Amino acid sequence: MTGRRISLAGLTQAQRTTAITVAAVLALIATVVGATLVSGSGNRDLASDTPGKGGGTHSPSAGTHTPSRPATVPVPDSIQHQPEAAGKAVNITIDDGPDPVWTPQVLSVLKQYGVHATFCMIGPQAAAHPDLVRRVVAEGHRLCDHTVHHNESMDHKPLAYQKSEILDALDMIEDASGGAHVQYYRAPGGAFTPASRALAAQHGMRPLGWNVDTKDFSRPGVNAIMHTLKYEISNGPTILFHDGGGDRSQTVEALRQALPWLRQQGYAFSFPKVK
Repeated sequence: MTGRRISLAGLTQAQRTTAITVAAVLALIATVVGATLVSGSGNRDLASDTPGKGGGTHSPSAGTHTPSRPATVPVPDSIQHQPEAAGKAVNITIDDGPDPVWTPQVLSVLKQYGVHATFCMIGPQAAAHPDLVRRVVAEGHRLCDHTVHHNESMDHKPLAYQKSEILDALDMIEDASGGAHVQYYRAPGGAFTPASRALAAQHGMRPLGWNVDTKDFSRPGVNAIMHTLKYEISNGPTILFHDGGGDRSQTVEALRQALPWLRQQGYAFSFPKVK
């Protein structure tokens, strides 16, 4: 603060004491104001972070698990079915895990036949079994965000709910994997919305559909699973199996039959296109 100097000469003792007290208070106020301004300017960049960009996080209303993540490159938000590989190829996708009993068995069958798959994981399942998530990554498979609660009516929920389901699951899967890139987002039951697709794509996750639902989730029997696969394979290249949600012994056996059968039909194995 600046101003005319005050002379204490000629003042009474009481006036001098008052003048000294006022000056001390003004100096204290100036110090506090200056420190506040410096602190405020230092936090400006944090307040201006944009969700999904480098260093930014989603709104606290979207969930409490909000670590910062590195910048991601947006991808197209249309629902993908096509394989990366040229020619005749299929994409094996495995949903609802990881499961400590069935995921290791699915991984063993895939390894036996030299096939890589995309694992669509439930966030809390990934958080509970990080060893399996890291094994999936280490064995060359890809990760897909399959939300927190697998709510098949997500397309009827508010955007804030969808955002929480998608981004909180993404955080859980990334953390469990040790930072591996989650390349896809699959809506439970196919309950995509334009907004949820756009949100996933902005975070580098291509919306992922399917063409062949083997119906293995309902455990109709291995023969029925194989019949559905053979009947629907002409629908398109992305095939849906499950490693979570209950007893998957039929799925494991069906994969043992399906993978060599697909190869005999001339199919190669691929991942869904990201871009």
